[in-house]
Amino acid sequence: MILVTGSTGNVGRNVVRELVARGERVRALTRNPAGSGLPAEVDVVEGDFTKPDTLYAALDGVRRAFVFPLFGAIDGFLAHARRSGVERLVLLSSSAVTFRVPGWIGAAHQRNEAEVRASGIDATFVRPTLFMANDLAWAGQIAATGVVRGPYAKAPMAPVDERDVAAVASVALTSDRTLDDVSFTGPQSLNQVERVRIIADVLGVPVGFEEISRAEAHTHLARHMPPPAADFLLDQLKDAVDGRGEAISTAESLVGRAAHTYASWVEHRIADFRR
Repeated sequence: MILVTGSTGNVGRNVVRELVARGERVRALTRNPAGSGLPAEVDVVEGDFTKPDTLYAALDGVRRAFVFPLFGAIDGFLAHARRSGVERLVLLSSSAVTFRVPGWIGAAHQRNEAEVRASGIDATFVRPTLFMANDLAWAGQIAATGVVRGPYAKAPMAPVDERDVAAVASVALTSDRTLDDVSFTGPQSLNQVERVRIIADVLGVPVGFEEISRAEAHTHLARHMPPPAADFLLDQLKDAVDGRGEAISTAESLVGRAAHTYASWVEHRIADFRR
């Protein structure tokens, strides 16, 4: 039995789909089983990392688990996993842990990785760069004004499709051996103006991009995340503008297929942009 935590999120839902397609027995952990919308053949159970006592039943009979990186709240899960005899963990981490200056986000993921190592359970750390799904935050602006506003317009990044992250995690969960840690990007280096243009082409509507100051962007981001996390994201964009962005390195050889392009991701999430 393989347990998928964070099973209704952008990555977890796709991990469930990948594992079911491989014929694996899957149990999905969620706070709201009734509203999960997961396949009927999946054993959907209620549980919450912040309430460790809810995890006993979820881990019964589980030998491998996908671990969603809930910062500061995975220790209880790891303790129960060790006692339950879980043999392998696949932790969703971030490529930021490999940066010379990991920043707030990288440091948070480093702490998660350290806790998993300390558990003594064999583990693989899946370390993607930023997600294409982050750009869903533009949907409201596109619907309301037809203009996306953001800082560092020409910062080239290589975001990754959540389906590719899930594919890597699924290979790590089902492999005969524990895989080495995997860092990877998406297949294309695109700045925000180019990504907005692709969204406009797929949606078939005009969409513009208006560059704003770092200060204005920080004020907006800090409403949704800790200010140090906002600083880290903005520093990534500034570094990319200055020519210090990540080199493209996809996981194609591991998953056995081409990585999804940005256009294919927009087509996959078109309903979310139109909602």
